[in-house]
Amino acid sequence: MMHKYKNSEAKNCLIDKHVVFIGDSRIRQLFYSFIKLINPQVKEEGIKHGNIPFEDKSASIKVDFLWYPEVNGSMRQRIKSWTEGSVAKPHIIVVGAATWSIKIHNGSNEALAQYKINITSIAPLLEKLAISSDVYWVLQDPVYEDMLSESRKMITNEKIDAYNEAAVRILNSSSRNSKAKVKVFSVSKLIAQETIMKSTDGLHLPESSRDTNAMILMNVYCNKIMKPIDGSCCQPQPPLTLIQKIAFCFFTLSIFGYLIISLIHRNNYRKNKSCTDLESGEEKKPAISTPNISTLEMLLHCFCKLGLIMTYFYLCDRANLFMKENKFYTHSSFFIPIVYILVLGVFYTENTKETKVLNREQTDEWKGWMQLVILIYHISGASTFLPVYMHIRVLVAAYLFQTGYGHFSYFWIKGDFGVYRVCQVLFRLNFLVVVLCIVMDRPYQFYYFVPLVTVWFMIIYATLAVWPQIVQKKANGSCLWHFGLLLKLICLLTCIYFLSYSQGAFEKIFSFWPLSKCFELNGNVYEWWFRWKLDRYVVFHGMLFAFIYLALQKHQMISEGKGDPLFSNRVSNVLLFISIVSFLTYSIWASSCKNKTECNELHPSVSVVQILAFILIRNIPGYVRSVYSSFFAWFGKISLELFICQYHIWLAADTKGILVLIPGYPMFNVLVSTFIFVCVAHEISQITNDLAQIVVPKDNSTLLKRLLCIAGFFSGLHFFSAMQDQSRH
Repeated sequence: MMHKYKNSEAKNCLIDKHVVFIGDSRIRQLFYSFIKLINPQVKEEGIKHGNIPFEDKSASIKVDFLWYPEVNGSMRQRIKSWTEGSVAKPHIIVVGAATWSIKIHNGSNEALAQYKINITSIAPLLEKLAISSDVYWVLQDPVYEDMLSESRKMITNEKIDAYNEAAVRILNSSSRNSKAKVKVFSVSKLIAQETIMKSTDGLHLPESSRDTNAMILMNVYCNKIMKPIDGSCCQPQPPLTLIQKIAFCFFTLSIFGYLIISLIHRNNYRKNKSCTDLESGEEKKPAISTPNISTLEMLLHCFCKLGLIMTYFYLCDRANLFMKENKFYTHSSFFIPIVYILVLGVFYTENTKETKVLNREQTDEWKGWMQLVILIYHISGASTFLPVYMHIRVLVAAYLFQTGYGHFSYFWIKGDFGVYRVCQVLFRLNFLVVVLCIVMDRPYQFYYFVPLVTVWFMIIYATLAVWPQIVQKKANGSCLWHFGLLLKLICLLTCIYFLSYSQGAFEKIFSFWPLSKCFELNGNVYEWWFRWKLDRYVVFHGMLFAFIYLALQKHQMISEGKGDPLFSNRVSNVLLFISIVSFLTYSIWASSCKNKTECNELHPSVSVVQILAFILIRNIPGYVRSVYSSFFAWFGKISLELFICQYHIWLAADTKGILVLIPGYPMFNVLVSTFIFVCVAHEISQITNDLAQIVVPKDNSTLLKRLLCIAGFFSGLHFFSAMQDQSRH
């Protein structure tokens, strides 16, 4: 993967550095592309056949081009001067030349022989410089022979290959120190093979290819200094942190503990299996394991599986074991998979168990197809295409809408504000993310969607649980309670509106410890404020929709029988027509977006239009409401795990690139990595459900003890995190 360095990043990397480019006009091209990464305003106005200096005084960067078109005595003398102690050595040296030797000597074999002699004399000097500096020898790019002028016809690709072969064979041949290696910069040659036909003269690369070469050169040198997450080349593997080491020991002990207990239970089972009652001659059943042993075994079994899965996570996205590649968006790479999964989903249509609006099967189906579309969006890099981006924003908003709808409905109908319910939801939402924060050494806010859903759940809970607690059972006795609930919702909307336009107040709230430890990213909470603001109203819309729907249902103003339209035929047809028009109108608006910032400003207020339109289209016709896709519903049940796991074992470099398990076969690679990714997400969902039953028991006294243990765990985590930060500084 290649990180695209911004000017500020390039300056930070090269601060107080001296870079030298030595060679002919092709090296001069690379020189100009390189300095434009530092200062894009630079124009190619220097002397063609002479030295060209460049200096950025703000960062004390010097970059020089030295005109030495041939590998000869003059070039050797210049390089030798840097090996002498009195002269300051450049930090980076980029050398390359050959085409002038071919041209001047008309491609003779004698010139090639002399080139070998000259490069043999220069090689030890370059290797000596390579001990303390980064030295790159640029291989010669191929030419487009049909386009060469008459004076350059002797420069053939056959000759260039011969010169390149000589350079590669001779360089580093005398070096015995493995660190003192001249790096052969061969990528330019590979790029030229694909793009030289776009050249204006058949010899020099087109500008886009030169810029790519310069960016790769910047990656080769700067990645080990700047450590960008999306620059997978030339970076050392990050050392294990203290918390990661502790996690590794914990999972290792869990695996060994589970194996030991399993062996003990198996031996006991074999002994008891053959036990016979001597009096009756009947075989006795083996003794049933005590609940404590069973719980311990289940706990260790879960952690054993989780440890193996986390090892795979670490190997995929933290160890330099698997390759990663950049995303390149095309319309076909996004829309063809979308059509394929939609067709596949239709083939798995089944009848629902109930025909209520947004019943469980329907919401699972909704989550499932949305999650699959979001996954395709991420792996195809479709965020660069604004119309697709705006529609994906609606899908994220729809998930939050379901959060508001689902939790409001539960609290309103059940009236259960107990600690057990809150802990169950928080555990299921956050367990995987907390484990990944530890294993992958990432802040909580990095997995932004889980903090977002968690905070909105707590807001919904606080809104309904605070005095006076208004639930459906109480409201049925008097209509005044409905107005009381509406008043609560209006207060919530007012707070949301205030915080969305008061960044300072929002940041102050989430900058207090311990909230700051959860919501800071790169030292501030701006990213959290941006994410929260982007869909600030949609959870409220979900709560309001749930309230209105449940009120209509209570007063029997809607028909939810199997095959029946939701309203009378006339009303249903009118609403269906309005919904379809609204749905298409939003899509037309989103597709016509030209500016992402302006569209994001409007998105929180208008996204609900398409969400409500979809709900009505999906639920007004009785037949459509009575069926669902079991294919999409299956994915919907593990949608949260799919969303989080994609960060590291399907995508790579924290979603910036694509994981490559099988290089050279992109389609087969996607199939294999997708199969593993889905299996892992499903397994983690099972582990989370099993652990939720153990960690969050229904008994209040036991739950209190577990909560104290969890508090102790997070206190220890904070202590070790503070130690880590201190050692880093």
